[in-house]
Amino acid sequence: MKVLITGTTQGIGKAIAERFLKENHTVIGIDRQESSIDDVNYTHYQCDVRDYERLPELSGVNVLVNNAGTQNEQDIDVNLKALIHITEKYGIQKDIRSILNIGSASAHTGAEFPEYCASKAGILAYTKNVAMRVAPFNAICNSLDPGGVITPLNDCVINDPVLWEAIMNETPLKRWATAEEIAEWAYFLTVTNTFCTGQSILVDGGESINYNFIWKE
Repeated sequence: MKVLITGTTQGIGKAIAERFLKENHTVIGIDRQESSIDDVNYTHYQCDVRDYERLPELSGVNVLVNNAGTQNEQDIDVNLKALIHITEKYGIQKDIRSILNIGSASAHTGAEFPEYCASKAGILAYTKNVAMRVAPFNAICNSLDPGGVITPLNDCVINDPVLWEAIMNETPLKRWATAEEIAEWAYFLTVTNTFCTGQSILVDGGESINYNFIWKE
């Protein structure tokens, strides 16, 4: 299948791209940074998802994974508005089979930066809207909402022993997910799954049970 993924140069997005490439899918990545993925089935476009005029012209996308995002840095523009534009441009069309929006556990709890929570909560509603609109194509749309994940974006707390201990005390499984674990969920929801749609799948190791957000000042 032809798979388009945004935010593929590190963390969750890179892991998702590598998971699809492992199964020999054709993968296209969009990211504002250069990619280190070296695979004959991978094509990379270095472009900010907010730069609508420079987005590549692509047709026939079968799977769209909206992963590109930021934290406390123009969150609504990147995490929500750009996601909507990308989906309308590449996802609402006859060849689409699955759309996955990478949200956040914070959309369910509100326990993070204000604009970040708002941007991710908007994804929940938009996911349901898109699910209804792609259903005539026999396609599905869901959001995958991780809690803490071991990625470079979270290094400032992962590398702080005091904060990390406090975070682990809020996490029933006493660990965060790896990017590869989230990639497995992404692959399942877009390829294995063909019936679940319009849903927001919370994968946070039980962290949202406690609702306390811990971060570096």
